[in-house]
Amino acid sequence: MAACGGCRFFVLTLRTRCGTSRSASSSTLPLTKLRTFSTSARTYSPDSFSSGSRKTPAQVGKPERISPSSGAVQRNLSAVAVPLQGQFRPLCRYDPLDLGDVDENTQKALACKHLSRFIVDPSLARIVTNHLAGDIDEGKAVIFECNPGPGVLTRALLNRGAQRVVALESDPNFLPELQDLESKLDGQLDVVHCDFFKLDPIGHGSMKPPAMYSEKLFSDLAISEVPWSADVPVKIVGIFSHRNEKSILWKLLYNLFERRSIFRYGRVELLMFISQNEYKKLVTRPRDYRNYLAFSVLWQMACDIELLHEEPLSSFLTITKRNKNSTSKSTTSQSDNLCLVRITPREDLFNSHLTPLNGSTLVLMVKQCLAKRKRRLIEQINSWGPGSGSELISKLCFLEDTMTGDVYPDEYKRLFELMEQSGNFTESWLYEEMLETTHTGHA
Repeated sequence: MAACGGCRFFVLTLRTRCGTSRSASSSTLPLTKLRTFSTSARTYSPDSFSSGSRKTPAQVGKPERISPSSGAVQRNLSAVAVPLQGQFRPLCRYDPLDLGDVDENTQKALACKHLSRFIVDPSLARIVTNHLAGDIDEGKAVIFECNPGPGVLTRALLNRGAQRVVALESDPNFLPELQDLESKLDGQLDVVHCDFFKLDPIGHGSMKPPAMYSEKLFSDLAISEVPWSADVPVKIVGIFSHRNEKSILWKLLYNLFERRSIFRYGRVELLMFISQNEYKKLVTRPRDYRNYLAFSVLWQMACDIELLHEEPLSSFLTITKRNKNSTSKSTTSQSDNLCLVRITPREDLFNSHLTPLNGSTLVLMVKQCLAKRKRRLIEQINSWGPGSGSELISKLCFLEDTMTGDVYPDEYKRLFELMEQSGNFTESWLYEEMLETTHTGHA
């Protein structure tokens, strides 16, 4: 029968509706083989490489995904899509965005003029998106990607079905290509000249990109505040800067306990690569007197922490100021791993005794306790409120020789709540030592 593709599809639809069991011919629906991709960091699939002569399989009618919240049609679009009567062609799942190859992506990344670390291997990008599959399939949260650079992970996230990705790129050298990709999609990608790690700098007044206030960023993206008990509104994906990783984590920690910056908008989740050294500190348990720090206690108190994946540092491209591959001698060695970690703020973090108004007080209390991890807890409490130690120790069911390095994160939270209820402590008990704590640095 001589008919156009659209007519054949119409006839096939009628036959299906009428209960015809005959299968479609090979000329009507293309046969597609299931491909299995290796997850080895240095193993490549055929789709890893650019193929300018590759033909796109004929499109097959399939249901469009409908957003459960708005009812709006969500479309994935190809980077090579062209406007058709003012519309974009939906991206077929068998015609994904090209992720390039390692050499090509490395050359693009070398445009960076400062210390940075990038994912340039498509296989590694797929490993990351595989671990985020559940997050992407939920489709409830916006994904912020920090400093995507050549955009390998950006495309992988879109290929996996991410409905909205916001690329926060600090280096203007990478903006043109990311913005070109944005223009060829239908709302799945927003590109913003912004450094996530420099959000909300101290001071007020006009701000020049890539520095930015989170209020402007969220406002421009039309992302509103949600209650702390609501679902995660935003997921942050990326790699922590190896220059000031710990400082960034402390800044996020203070913002979390005070519900400032990004946490003003709800329980923002971090899905980040972190150095193995910092990850170990993050999850250290009590009685490890060398490594159990205030840093450990506070993150474990505030968040659920899950290790998703460990990857050798050699799998990433590290750029120095001289635009050459770096051994990162300053903080890590090439034999170290980076850990992909999910950090989700606890829904029950705040209550009537712990609020964003006194959250910073709790942070300082824990820092003082863990400054000397083999000091008896009762002595520390008595230093704040003479004679109060025995009563609080009894309520916590602790022995009098319990040391500060023996106390679990939830027990520190309970101690703080009891101190708030007791009436024997005022905020002066902590602020008297604030300057000393500031000068000694972060524990």
